[in-house]
Amino acid sequence: MDDGRIGIRRRADVLATAAEEELMTPDRTVGGSGRDEAPVRRSPWLTIIVIYLTGVVAAMSYGKFSAVGPSMADELGLSLSQLGWAISAVVGVGAVAGLPAGYLVRRFGAGRSLIAALALMVAASALSTAAGSFGWLLAARVAEGVGYLVVTVACPALVLHLAEERDRGLALSIWATFVPVGIGVSTLVGGVAGEALGWRGWVLLIAGLTVLMTVALRTRLPRTSPSEAAAGPVPGARALAWPALLTASFCLMVLVTMPVVVLLPTLLIDEHASSAGAAGALTSAISFVGVLGGLSVGVLLRRGVPLAVLALSGLLVVPAAWLAYGADAPLAAAATGAGIVSLENGLLGAFAFAALPLVLERLDHADVGTGMVAQMGSVGALVGPPLFGLVAGASGFGAVVPVVAAGMLASVGGMLLVTRHVARRGRGLATKGCTKG
Repeated sequence: MDDGRIGIRRRADVLATAAEEELMTPDRTVGGSGRDEAPVRRSPWLTIIVIYLTGVVAAMSYGKFSAVGPSMADELGLSLSQLGWAISAVVGVGAVAGLPAGYLVRRFGAGRSLIAALALMVAASALSTAAGSFGWLLAARVAEGVGYLVVTVACPALVLHLAEERDRGLALSIWATFVPVGIGVSTLVGGVAGEALGWRGWVLLIAGLTVLMTVALRTRLPRTSPSEAAAGPVPGARALAWPALLTASFCLMVLVTMPVVVLLPTLLIDEHASSAGAAGALTSAISFVGVLGGLSVGVLLRRGVPLAVLALSGLLVVPAAWLAYGADAPLAAAATGAGIVSLENGLLGAFAFAALPLVLERLDHADVGTGMVAQMGSVGALVGPPLFGLVAGASGFGAVVPVVAAGMLASVGGMLLVTRHVARRGRGLATKGCTKG
């Protein structure tokens, strides 16, 4: 009897493992891979790295005006508000059209959409260098925003399809760092390049880098990408219910964590009497902490850390916000609190990408899913800074802490519901396997 029970337990363990694999590959036809193929295949890491670097260069284009804003504003006669619109127009496009872009990428294929989007970004950058007025510049920037949005949808969809199941968490967590890396590089290099080449020369330099990445990407992508070869039915509202909860939680996280870093220079200057140079350098260093948070997700998932633990780590943002914004907090405490918030911003952003394939009904819904991530992340990035500025301006920086606490509690609650659904789905697949056996 004991031997029989042990055998049953071992069979249940095997079926549970198979169920976990089924979660990561909801449709066996996706990507042209079936269960009858060779059991071990390697992910095309070189291609994935090229896709990632393409995203980094696109993010450099997104943040390229920040470093050369003053000289550009002086030459074109832009007000501070107009300069802000020129910088944030890209995020505005994503906030409005992220989900439609996902369906667009699904219609034309991720590979072809990505190449077309990069070409649009190059053309828009070239047009912006010829701008002589705010209207011309804004129109070029909106067109560039459309291209950037498609890049942010198509790239992770390609990564998800190309990476093998065991590598998806790591690959997607690496992808999640493309924005802070791209903006950080753009900020560090843009000031020097802008002084040497002028703002128009800097914009053309970014356009040239985009051309190079387009060529490199074209040589690495297969002629027919997996998503183009095996697209199934278009996902409806029911199929997107759990991805919607995941991305709504992601939106809330971005909304309450990104402004902490964005407004940090103002906090350091106003509350801690820091110089503008010192505040900028410290903020740049703290923003790169988010990259470490994103990269850590892939490592932790490979070590077997449950998704629920990663989601719960978001609660650290609440005491961290109190450290950053608490009354009479010393500079070291404020910097530590902001660093923890930046770390969690990167970690939970990578969590959203890593969890996405687990809540999709089919893996070939990835393009629509990444469109949802792009739209909700853009909404949070667009709404968060002005909301925090309004609250801090009216009631002081300390009033921001309850806003952070409420937003993070709601975000973590949603993420925990998602992880519970993933676990329940895994158990259901295991039970189904037992019944078939």
